[in-house]
Amino acid sequence: MNKYSAFTQEQVEELFSNFLIDSWSYSKVTTFARNEKEFEKTEIYHEHSKRSASSIAGNAYHTALELFFKNLRTGLKTSIVDMEEIAFAYIEEVPANSWKLLSTTPTIEKCKIKATKAVTNLIRNFFEEQSLYTSDIEEILGVELRCDEWLIINGVDIPLPCHANIDLVVKLKDGKVVIIDHKSKSKYTNDDELVFVCGKQAITYIKCYESQTGKHIDEVWFVENKESKNQDNSPQLKKFKIVLTDDTRRLYESILYEPLKRMIEAVSDPDYVYMINDNDNFIDRAELYNFWAKTMIAEVDDFDIPENKRDLITRRQRKIRDASLASINPKTITSFREKAATFITYDLSDKNMTNSEKIEHVLRSFGLSVRVAHEISGYSSNTYLLEISAGVKIANVMKYGLDMANALNVSSVRIGKELMVYEDKSYLFIETPKKRTETLFWDPKHLNGEKMPIGIDNFGRTIYWDLNNHSTPHMLICGATGSGKSVSIISTIEYAKLSGIKDITIFDPKYEFCSYADNGIHVYNEIEEIEEQMQLLVKEMQRRAKSREACSKKLIIFDEFADAVSASRSGAALKIKVGNQIIMQKSLEENLKILLQKGRSLGFRIVAATQRASVNVITGDAKVNFPVQICFRVPKEIDSKVVIDEAGAETLSGMGDGLMKSPEYMNVVRFQGFYKK
Repeated sequence: MNKYSAFTQEQVEELFSNFLIDSWSYSKVTTFARNEKEFEKTEIYHEHSKRSASSIAGNAYHTALELFFKNLRTGLKTSIVDMEEIAFAYIEEVPANSWKLLSTTPTIEKCKIKATKAVTNLIRNFFEEQSLYTSDIEEILGVELRCDEWLIINGVDIPLPCHANIDLVVKLKDGKVVIIDHKSKSKYTNDDELVFVCGKQAITYIKCYESQTGKHIDEVWFVENKESKNQDNSPQLKKFKIVLTDDTRRLYESILYEPLKRMIEAVSDPDYVYMINDNDNFIDRAELYNFWAKTMIAEVDDFDIPENKRDLITRRQRKIRDASLASINPKTITSFREKAATFITYDLSDKNMTNSEKIEHVLRSFGLSVRVAHEISGYSSNTYLLEISAGVKIANVMKYGLDMANALNVSSVRIGKELMVYEDKSYLFIETPKKRTETLFWDPKHLNGEKMPIGIDNFGRTIYWDLNNHSTPHMLICGATGSGKSVSIISTIEYAKLSGIKDITIFDPKYEFCSYADNGIHVYNEIEEIEEQMQLLVKEMQRRAKSREACSKKLIIFDEFADAVSASRSGAALKIKVGNQIIMQKSLEENLKILLQKGRSLGFRIVAATQRASVNVITGDAKVNFPVQICFRVPKEIDSKVVIDEAGAETLSGMGDGLMKSPEYMNVVRFQGFYKK
């Protein structure tokens, strides 16, 4: 008998205070032997890795087998449907942040589909070949047995109890007592490998069961169920037997003892350095290196450490942090963590709930109490208005945007930078993209005098650019290819024509609006023409200013103005000779700036558009001259910030899904632009 099993509770607690863990198991020993850093991550710091769809399918298969054998023990029959239902329920109940996304299963939904397909194959294989188990069974002695026993391994009293979950224990018709372990596989394990690998697992189970029950184990069976169908139509279930003699017991104990001894020595030393095995194919190296960096800069509170281990881990953390910060700049460690984290996909809930319930569930899982008070459906996005409970910091809610996106199974969400007032109450709002099921067609009914309709927001309200509001004379539009920028310009031109504006000029260096040249609209494509006409516009503006006549509206559309400015003349190229005099002309950029600044009170209204959301293009001065700013989908968050001073445009759906910032609206407004056939 292990001497530690006679310890009192107080003595056990004192004993545990010397170790970083409170128990050992076969899986802990094998993890330590394979990759010490992974052992440190999962067993000491309790940072558990995500599970693949295949791994979860294997767990679901075990759940189905547990039902089958528990029913068999009591004389009940279990149908294949019963087994599938409990397995499917297990898959559905797996927390989203437990799923590991891979290139073949990039979303939780696809992970579930793969896991469901895999477990269905496993259960059907078992059902067709269950006689491999049942033909020799006389009595079922235990199903999913939990053992926590103080063991003697290789003649040594191990100072920590061994924990084991034993799948199945049976008595055969010939009187033998057998432990059976279920294994789901994508391919069968080589028999030579099974002898040594499974020998350590077998002796662990044997020692635990015999210590707990006093019964003698004669054999251990490992039954592998191969998920994919064998092409030669051979059986899908393969049984490997380990027959136990005194010699094989001693052999397996000695094989187990070596890594177990090293693991016990490591966990008894708070300062032990756990090594990373880069050749370990069972782990996510990015996750492991991210954890390694975290231990060098984090506090103990950043980990889910059991209370009885906090003092030891605190001591360990202090030493690790002090040593790392003395030799490595903290910024370097943080940068390394960020780099490692870019390879890790974090997921959250994708349960069968409404989107509002998912948002509430995800945020509550982070300790944030919120309620979705309103859910509003738009053309390309949905808006959720959140009531935030007292004591909850809004900044904390905003941190979990990606987690909500994961839960809602969308690529990203947009969280309002400011609160939204709806029905006389303030809310934090979240917008999520959705698959557009209908098109918002251009319609004359939306026009209101010289207020140009830009689109419809998620609340069904028409969003305008008012040409008569001196606070909103000019409009800047930015968006990548396919975002809806050109379609929005076409819509604005058509509404301007309908409103009675007859003087429209289009600068079109990319030849996208040539069709308007035949409709009484002046269209210029070549850079020389654009430069010349811009100078003439400045002269017209100056004439209007001097004449002080009533000024009609003049709409100027300048598409891809950034490219045109870049291609225009500058410096010495602007010098012209008139007679004997050298005259320096103003550049295209200077003339545009003059028109923007002085033309607003003289009837000039300018729409400037570009694909390039660069600070070199959209400078601070430029934005001052464009009080109305529209941003359709752009590639990066920084692009969105350049245009509308906040993130969000990188999350848009494209095809007219846009954000508008204007003095006429309290918040940045999300809208769907009109489509003109």
